[in-house]
Amino acid sequence: MDEVEVVVAHRQRATLRVGDVFLKVDGDPAHADVEVRAMALAPIPTPAILWHEPPVLAIAAVPGRALGLLGEPSATSPEAWAAAGAAIRRLHDAPLPPWPGRRLDDVAAELAGECAWLLANAALPAEVIHRNREIAEAALRPWKPVFIHGDLQITHVFVDGDEVTGVIDWSEAGPGDAMFDLAIVTLGHEERLDDLLAGYGTDVDRDVIRAWWSLRSLVASHWLIEHGFDPDAPGCEFDVLRSRMREP
Repeated sequence: MDEVEVVVAHRQRATLRVGDVFLKVDGDPAHADVEVRAMALAPIPTPAILWHEPPVLAIAAVPGRALGLLGEPSATSPEAWAAAGAAIRRLHDAPLPPWPGRRLDDVAAELAGECAWLLANAALPAEVIHRNREIAEAALRPWKPVFIHGDLQITHVFVDGDEVTGVIDWSEAGPGDAMFDLAIVTLGHEERLDDLLAGYGTDVDRDVIRAWWSLRSLVASHWLIEHGFDPDAPGCEFDVLRSRMREP
């Protein structure tokens, strides 16, 4: 071991890398409990759990590299994106995990509250917030719940060549809207949606995926700001919201 690397640290949790081991320290033990249970049920590659002694969860590093990064073009091949889509489809086709997911009413209430915060704090021009909220409304419809990852950021999917080697960070997993996972993994990389769907299948509602791009970016920005992250970094949430203004 040469050093201890701080991967992420904020008031709710911290993740450290020690060699090929990640140590996740969570203020809410329920998050790690969900992560352990979800990885045991998921029919796709996940990190090996080395030990779990609350509040610490130790997992092994997965081989390969992340599918991409926000703010940078994804250098990963179309075939790797298709493989990611196929893996997500296997997850969505799996039996539901035996714990509740988020309710539609909760999502709608969160959207309203976070838009109010963004407006009150002039985080973005009002017309950007209002327009994206209009777009986001398309996601607020009843959905058939499937087994979703719940936080399927592009950096949480690892590939080696054209093969998915692991999907990490399962603490938000549960029953939910399939279109949400597809939207989150392509957030900021909308141009790779066709590649993803080549593996997932085309029986999707692209308007709902676009709606989730707006909704996720609206509701995540407040949390990011309060925890020391910058949603206005190139390619991140504010750029996603502004890009919607250029669409008819």
